[in-house]
Amino acid sequence: MNVFELVNTWFAQPTTWSGPDSIPVRVAEHLLYSGLAMLIAAAIALPLGTVLGHVHRGQAVVLTIANTIRALPTLGLLTLLVILSGIGFLPPLIALVVLAIPPMLVNAYEGVRNVDPTVVDAARGVGLRGFSTLMRVEIPVALPTILLGIRLAAIQVISAATIAAYVGLGGLGRFIFDGLGRRDFGQVAGGSIVAAILAIAIEILFIVLASAITSPGVSRKPRFPLRAVPSPSPVPSRKKSAA
Repeated sequence: MNVFELVNTWFAQPTTWSGPDSIPVRVAEHLLYSGLAMLIAAAIALPLGTVLGHVHRGQAVVLTIANTIRALPTLGLLTLLVILSGIGFLPPLIALVVLAIPPMLVNAYEGVRNVDPTVVDAARGVGLRGFSTLMRVEIPVALPTILLGIRLAAIQVISAATIAAYVGLGGLGRFIFDGLGRRDFGQVAGGSIVAAILAIAIEILFIVLASAITSPGVSRKPRFPLRAVPSPSPVPSRKKSAA
């Protein structure tokens, strides 16, 4: 049997769709791990990124943190955490949080820092100061960039959450690791397909969410390219002839 037939056979099995090891149960576990990691990472990265972007300080700190974390191999970090703390829910959770922080931190920082200074000056001109300017002006204007960072982090976490099965937990990675152990390549391929579909669905969800909650004044683009209107040429003055 080829791979397509193996996958089709696996999807056609009743146990694939019902029971403790079914796709709905594994998807729910996968979303639980990913959602919890995203919440913790957002609680760390978004306040830090927006505040540093507001005060226009700490660019080197943000980039250093992001680049250092990105350089860490997720599986290697998970193995180290297992050695330090033992097998359980904590090691994969920390690894996923670490993976989610860089895109949210960088995009929150860059989004707020690059808000048009004239908009900030106008807000200050009407009496807004400090925290009020950040919350009522800068964050709403930077919201598309911030949401992009959250979307990138969510896709990475959803894709990497399969590592939870590496330490005996659930999630869609369970299909991959169990399938490899039993040499059931239909289950391996099927689990990979479900994980890919889930990541695509999450990306579409965030795109729709960003479109729904972003202010029209921020997301609206000119329908036609703006062109400079040429100024009218001066009309030559007529001089009266001398009498």
